[in-house]
Amino acid sequence: MQVAAVPPAPALAAPGLPPAADALARQAEQQRQSGDYAGAAASLERSLRIAPREAYLWNRLARVRLEQGQAGQAGNLASRSNDLAGDTPLIKKDNWRVIAESKRRSGDIAGATEAEQRASGN
Repeated sequence: MQVAAVPPAPALAAPGLPPAADALARQAEQQRQSGDYAGAAASLERSLRIAPREAYLWNRLARVRLEQGQAGQAGNLASRSNDLAGDTPLIKKDNWRVIAESKRRSGDIAGATEAEQRASGN
């Protein structure tokens, strides 16, 4: 089930993932684009078992959870991705967008506004 008002997912490049994790991440993106969010989540979870410290994978899973309507979990996953993101501004920016939407859906408008400001670098 897709939930309305999900911010569009930017095209982020996958980092140098191990081959098996990369194949699963690519499969997950195809599944996500075709609306198979459960399949995409399962593929990303398998990929994360191979490469658990990859911020990119946590970001993609956060996006899928947001699209599934699991905003609270999406925000938590995006925060975890930010913790691992290091110097990857595009991933961090998208994580802050996911966090903003998560907070908005839970009624935390002030938190959503703050996250949006962080996404735009302010």
